[in-house]
Order: sequence, then structure tokens, then C-alpha cells
Amino acid sequence: MSVSTLSRLVCCALILVLPASLPAIDSGSAILHTQGSVWVNGSEAPDATAIFPGDLLETKPGFSATLNADGSTVLIQPESIVKFQGDMLVLEHGSVSVGTSKAMRVKVNCLMVVPILTQWTQYEVSDVSARVLVAARKNDVKINREDNHAKVSKGPETESGAIVHEGEQVTREESEVCGAPPGPATAGNVLNPKWIAAGAAGGGILLWLLLHGGPSNPPISSWKP
Repeated sequence: MSVSTLSRLVCCALILVLPASLPAIDSGSAILHTQGSVWVNGSEAPDATAIFPGDLLETKPGFSATLNADGSTVLIQPESIVKFQGDMLVLEHGSVSVGTSKAMRVKVNCLMVVPILTQWTQYEVSDVSARVLVAARKNDVKINREDNHAKVSKGPETESGAIVHEGEQVTREESEVCGAPPGPATAGNVLNPKWIAAGAAGGGILLWLLLHGGPSNPPISSWKP
């Protein structure tokens, strides 16, 4: 087979393969690079693992991981738990360092950290001991609240959120900003009123039976005093 014929075959193969691969590029997936002791959805991940929205990533003590997505690179620090959501990371614990030209966001509880510009932005977010720290390394980021549990009390603010300027860092106490986490369910908020009424009716019937002796039953022994 001549070189020209081989080249034509390769070109034809690329034409057939590339259109099929384009949806995968736009699907919001990423590649996770590890050096061991990094888990994805509860299983240890090898190097160069494909990650998809909804995947839960966990780094063990002493081990970090790098996440490469479209226009973004994320360093996941040791002892971190992160859920990948395509253009957003949900940080449940630990620290991440983000470099992005696609405005990749990081959510911690009710707080959302968002790059202000669509230019290359570098920032760090950590969530340790219920304290959130946001540091802007290149360009500014904004901290938005996703609900109205409480008002951010420190730092410069606008109507849409607090601005963290390049070279600055701010901290937020989760309990002050997002409110206390929901407590365990109690009898007062888990019992259905219908069941409570049924229980009261059943208790009344039982009390009536005890007072009136209930239905007569034959004695266990035929002898009576």
C-alpha cells in the first residue's frame, strides 16, 4: 500500500470518528490525574480517569489530584471531598485551587464563588471546621449567597454579593452565613396528625376495656374459690 493511499484512509477514518467524538467534548466531562489514594464514587481511581457530572471525588491524607476540564484546571488538595458538576464544583470538605477561563464556580453550602471576568482567573476555596476561606490570586471573584438564611456581615459587598479582589482573601463562618444545619427529626415534626389521632382513639379504647374488665374469658382452671 502506497503512502498516499494510507494517508487517504487515515483522513477518511478521522472524518468518520471526529463528529462522533464532538458530543463527548461538550458533555462537561473532565480528566482526573492522580498519584494514588484518590477515590471516585467510593472506588480508588487510576491515573487519567474520565470524570462526569455527579461524580464524587475524595483525596486521602498526603495525596492530591488534578482535574483538567475544558478551559479549567483544578488542584484538589489532600483530605478533600468534591462533587464535580461540569462547570461547577461542590466542595463538601477540604480545599481546591481553581484556574479557569470558563468561569468555573465553587459552591460551599449556601455560598457560591464565581469569577467576575471571563478571563483567566485563579482563586482558592477551602472549607475546614465550618469556616470558608476564599482567596483571589489572579483577577477578582465574587461570593454569592444561594439563599437568605443570613446576611454576610464582613467584607465589601454589592447588591449581588461580596467582592474578593485580586491579592485579597476573606473568611465566612458557615453558621453565620448559611444558618445552623438542620437538626435531627423529632417526634413533634415527623408524626402525622392522623396517626396521632388514631393512637389517641386506640388508647381510649384500651382504657375503657381496663376499667370495665373487658370481655369475660373462661378461667384457666375449672376450680373456683
